[in-house]
Amino acid sequence: MIARIPTATVYGIDGIKIDVEVDIAYGLPAFNIVGLPEASVKESKERVRSAIKNAGFEFPGDRITINLAPADVRKEGSSFDLPIAVGILAAMGALKMEVLEGHLIAGELSLDGSVKPVRGILPVALLTRQEGLGTIIVPVANGREASVVQGITVLGADHLLEIFHYFKGEGELVAYHGDGRDMEGTAAPDDVDFSDIRDQGQAKRALEVAAAGAHNIVMVGPPGSGKTMLSRCLPTILPRPGYAEAVETTKIHSIAGLLGPDRALITTRPFRSPHHSISDAGLIGGGHVPRPGEVSLAHNGVLFLDEFPEFRRHVLDALRQPLEDGNVTISRVNHAITFPARFMLVAAMNPCPCGHFGDPKRSCTCTASQIYRYRSRISGPLLDRIDIHIEVPPVSIGELSRERAEEPSAAIRQRVARARDVQQNRFNGKHIHANAQMSPRLIRKHCPLDTPAREMLEAAVDKWALSPRAYHRILKVARTIADLDAGTDIAEAHVAEAIRYRALDKRLMT
Repeated sequence: MIARIPTATVYGIDGIKIDVEVDIAYGLPAFNIVGLPEASVKESKERVRSAIKNAGFEFPGDRITINLAPADVRKEGSSFDLPIAVGILAAMGALKMEVLEGHLIAGELSLDGSVKPVRGILPVALLTRQEGLGTIIVPVANGREASVVQGITVLGADHLLEIFHYFKGEGELVAYHGDGRDMEGTAAPDDVDFSDIRDQGQAKRALEVAAAGAHNIVMVGPPGSGKTMLSRCLPTILPRPGYAEAVETTKIHSIAGLLGPDRALITTRPFRSPHHSISDAGLIGGGHVPRPGEVSLAHNGVLFLDEFPEFRRHVLDALRQPLEDGNVTISRVNHAITFPARFMLVAAMNPCPCGHFGDPKRSCTCTASQIYRYRSRISGPLLDRIDIHIEVPPVSIGELSRERAEEPSAAIRQRVARARDVQQNRFNGKHIHANAQMSPRLIRKHCPLDTPAREMLEAAVDKWALSPRAYHRILKVARTIADLDAGTDIAEAHVAEAIRYRALDKRLMT
């Protein structure tokens, strides 16, 4: 008898349905797995054999063939252990196929038959609902993660015997129901706040504009001026993610194995801060079986690159595609995988190698050629893709010691949330969430300028020889500033402020 057990594998960030077909036939003892299995799937033979024996069953001494269909999809990971074991039990006649219908099974087996957690359960649970299967059986440690998906029954198992008794009608599995608290966005951690930062009004305003429109930003200033602290405060003013955004973010972290057993849904914006020694594969993603990199782990959140020029140039230039397209495609000989990568890039850098160029109190020790080489590590096309460029001057000791109430993150977040609500209504049904994601067609539609504003922008473009991409970036930022001011039209003052945020790239390169 042939037994068929539905399971799934993860391709990119989505699940693909896989049927585990088990055939036990007379012949010399053998245990073969076919259907493009990777090494981790082939090794499941020994885990499954030991788990079945240690659970008290007699392992078949005949020829066992496992087919993972469709055969043209490469399978990897240990989540096939549990469906293979259940399929063998069904092919032996220990379980009836009728009771297995409507169940998708995924999980890793230990040698003693206990069920261990696996990566990527959330995409598998979403696939279960999409395929019309009513129930998914997962390891207990993955139960809360799977319960995020509504419309299916999530059952958790700790041991192979528990699943056997469940299908025999002799026991129950742990049922998981979506916790309403998992669906609600929560505020960012309160260990940092904009009220802790003294002075730096211009930088705070620029970060507010960046947060309101999801714009990329680079900050230039001497060491100790507060660039890193400003960047770490940015998540505290970002709007809370919606359910769809939280699910998409959680899928990526689940696939990467970064979702702990106690977390069902990532309800805060990711903040990723890789070291400048990171490789291009670590930043963009890669590997024999492609895994998401830092740009994808920062999806719907913030990617903070401190000491921006210290990153290797080819690593930085690899950011061009995700900054422009909002995704990254990793190609291999036989397949290509696309990961989402729509993030806010926040970069911080010194103005020169010693860090004191332009500092009124400390003299710079760098030569002109050293400063040029340092700044040229960041290519012009990459700077072109960063919407806002600001200088962060040092703060005096007098300002630090002065007792003065600064605006808290909560107040700024309210203004940012109102501006984002305006953008949500503006782009309703267009699969974009913020002004920074506007296409040229949408820019022409939503960013009309009156004559004084247009003449001012044209003069700035001619004076600084800005590219068409920079021209569009200025319009996007001006649109965001108008949204913060609750204005329907972009005024001349909005364009002037947007140009001020763009002029820094010319001063850096000259």
